[in-house]
Amino acid sequence: MARTKTAVGALRHGEEIRQEDPYRGKWLTLSNTTLGMFMVTINSSIMLISLPDIFHGIKLNPLAPNNTNYFLWLLMGYLVVTAVLVVSFGRLGDMFGRVKMYNLGFAVFSFFSIMLAITWLHGGAGALWLISMRIMQGVGGALLFANSSAILTDAFPHDQRGLALGINQIAAIGGSFIGLILGGLLGPIDWRLVFLVSVPFGILGTIWAYFNLHEKGVRTPSRIDWWGNLTFAIGLITLLVGITYGIEPYGGHTMGWSNPRVLAALIGGVIVLVIFGFIETKVVQPMFNLTLFRIRAFAAGNFASLLASLGRGGLMFMLVIWLQGIWLPQHGYSFARTPLWAGIYMLPLSVGFLVAGPISGFLSDHHGARPYATAGMVASGASFLLLELLPANFSYPIFAILLLLNGLAMGLFASPNRAGIMNSLPPSQRGAGSGMVATFQNSAMVLSIGIFFTLIIAGLSGSLPSTMYAGLLAQGVPAGAAFKVAHLPPTGALFSAFLGYNPMQTLLGPVLAHLSPAKVAFLTGRSFFPHLISHAFMSGLREAFTFAAIASLIAAVASWLRGGKYHYNPDDDPDAVVDTSAGVANDSGGAKETALPTLASLETLSMQQRLPFRHHD
Repeated sequence: MARTKTAVGALRHGEEIRQEDPYRGKWLTLSNTTLGMFMVTINSSIMLISLPDIFHGIKLNPLAPNNTNYFLWLLMGYLVVTAVLVVSFGRLGDMFGRVKMYNLGFAVFSFFSIMLAITWLHGGAGALWLISMRIMQGVGGALLFANSSAILTDAFPHDQRGLALGINQIAAIGGSFIGLILGGLLGPIDWRLVFLVSVPFGILGTIWAYFNLHEKGVRTPSRIDWWGNLTFAIGLITLLVGITYGIEPYGGHTMGWSNPRVLAALIGGVIVLVIFGFIETKVVQPMFNLTLFRIRAFAAGNFASLLASLGRGGLMFMLVIWLQGIWLPQHGYSFARTPLWAGIYMLPLSVGFLVAGPISGFLSDHHGARPYATAGMVASGASFLLLELLPANFSYPIFAILLLLNGLAMGLFASPNRAGIMNSLPPSQRGAGSGMVATFQNSAMVLSIGIFFTLIIAGLSGSLPSTMYAGLLAQGVPAGAAFKVAHLPPTGALFSAFLGYNPMQTLLGPVLAHLSPAKVAFLTGRSFFPHLISHAFMSGLREAFTFAAIASLIAAVASWLRGGKYHYNPDDDPDAVVDTSAGVANDSGGAKETALPTLASLETLSMQQRLPFRHHD
């Protein structure tokens, strides 16, 4: 208090006070957060390609009727837990320090990477161990996701945040595609390497973060909103679990959307989330201050991000199935080799993002997010519509160009959109705001996967049974066996193609022993299944691309409605400046504590940034 009074007195007498550059060390901060995003996203995508080797290592057939739950949860559990926890961890970062939460994330992620690699169990027990450790690893990932954007926003001045967040997101996207290739290379050598590859990054990042990252953000001491945290977690978990199980067959149905438990989970999850929203308007210190959505740039940016994630979330899964189940086998690749080559052939998507991300982030620092985010979503919608025009057995150069266009479009959108959202937030709310962005993205990805699979399976269910029945009969498969296989839910064929298994060998199983070697070779060869499934698969895939295009174009409208260039201004928020003994809530990252913005203070934000939307340039 005495120092503050002395400083104020000195200013009154015109004395100069030397202040340390509040953005000193910003590039070291960027390098550490970039390493964190790189590690987390490598680990996420490496699982997509290496699942066959992992299940082989624990001696479990993931496509057996009783084992599909293991497959789904090993694939989706990480996404679910990160979606649920990022807002809470972001709020804890606001309260206790974002760097502390981030450092803890590195340590937790590294520890459970090791625990995943030392699995000694087999069968169902081994799968449960992996799922449990994967969920705990997701806790570490959520700590990193929730606080990295807020730390960068604190560390960089507003005219460089787009570039910094763009580089950070490049690492995230680059890691996701490098993970695809690493999974294809390391999995066949030893499936444990798939998890151990993250450990050196984690150890280096933990030590580096401990010595180089320093708290520069505004801390908001407050009580933990237990009821808000509890209802948010229960509601979102229930909703996402319902979506996950909706993909599975139920009774005589090809999918589980008519399952009473799935319906109860979906409806119940929505009800609990509504209760969460009501609670957050009543508590004095909420987990997430819903009045932040009165800030136009924040609300529009999050809505655009939600729609963009809906459009692209299931894209990678569909591209993997398209390549592994249809295109690669027709071009001479065995089903066992398709996971690695699917990752390689999708590299143009990553290249596009790597090129556009930092450039659009840099430009948005000078011109605002609106023109680049909007153009990115328009281009994304166009790329999805152009993908619809491709045949199942496409020309790869055209396919690569469209993937490059989609990657450029996503990169053009992502960095400016994230920077626009983070720039609009009060310094004391950046952690919770960053967590809400990640929640929208991760939840939308789970929902997108459910939507894409539903559309594909609906397309397959219409014509695949009759086509498969006729094809199997023509190859000498007994009528009873052919009818049974043809009327199995198409989920099994899709999952087997996704896992790099030979679909017909998986579906026919013991029936093959009763056929001639020539028939067996043809049925399990590289042409029978792709030709059989192509027409029905492409029918559903085109519907999925149409959905993605519509979501992208609506996201473009939301991006445009965010308004012009905007940075949070403390002058718009009179409660942001409090008694100097508690610190000053400024945008330089120099203060340590401040009062939590109240409903009244947030309502006084610039009238140009309040809903309903109005132009401001």
